[in-house]
Amino acid sequence: MKILFVQTGGTIDKDYPHTTKGWAFEIGDEPAFVRSIAKLNPSFQYECVTAMKKDSLEITDEDRAGLVGCIASKPDYDKVVITHGTDTMPETANYLNLALKIPALKKKTIVITGAMRPERFSNSDADIHLGMAIAAVQLATPGVYLAMHGLVIPHDKIDRNMETGQYQIAD
Repeated sequence: MKILFVQTGGTIDKDYPHTTKGWAFEIGDEPAFVRSIAKLNPSFQYECVTAMKKDSLEITDEDRAGLVGCIASKPDYDKVVITHGTDTMPETANYLNLALKIPALKKKTIVITGAMRPERFSNSDADIHLGMAIAAVQLATPGVYLAMHGLVIPHDKIDRNMETGQYQIAD
């Protein structure tokens, strides 16, 4: 079993750098999944890559095309976990689903996950969501999924409760 982990940025990767002035959070140098995987001591092979380091509200279709290129450039990996900001996960999921028609992506299982609180926070949900994504990418059939809030949701069934911020399965 080999899993490709791809960083795009988002809250999961945010950190409070003490080297800058102000109260702004920034996406750190090391992807959050590197620290989470180290705690896991996995029995599978993996590779970690960075496609981008952006807040998801700043991700464009050009960035998504670059993400597709990043995944396609790793033909030895049919299982892909992407960490992503929560605001535009559905847009990226739908974009990636369309990209599955590309021969280099056709047989891939892609799971997108993130966090409501940065992985660096002691009360973060990042490790739980990443663990769900790791399990889902191993068990799901090829396609694009979202792993958040205790659910694994196919790309075409993603809904979000805008009052709670939770993702849910669309009716």
